[in-house]
Amino acid sequence: MMDRVGRFAFIGGVVVSILAGFISGNWIFPALTLLGLIVGLLNVGAKEVQSFLLAAVSLVIVAAFGSDQLMDLPEVGETIGRMYGALLSFVSPAAIVVALKALAGIAKS
Repeated sequence: MMDRVGRFAFIGGVVVSILAGFISGNWIFPALTLLGLIVGLLNVGAKEVQSFLLAAVSLVIVAAFGSDQLMDLPEVGETIGRMYGALLSFVSPAAIVVALKALAGIAKS
């Protein structure tokens, strides 16, 4: 059951992040943050921690530094920039939760 919740939270977060480029609303970023926390808690197992953190850190760096340059592109820049910001709001909380879980596991051993 919890595995399904985590899977649907991940899929929902990616879909909402993409839609955030085209729609706006005060609910989007808090919802993405909540979905990211759920993904970090439920969707990343011990075997996937290293791969997830590497991918998440890469995505966070690209989204954080790339969105400003993309905003200057005519026609599509603002939309893609909003998508990057939404992905950042989704992936960052998940990465923080997974990193804290990994640190807690290291501290136990």
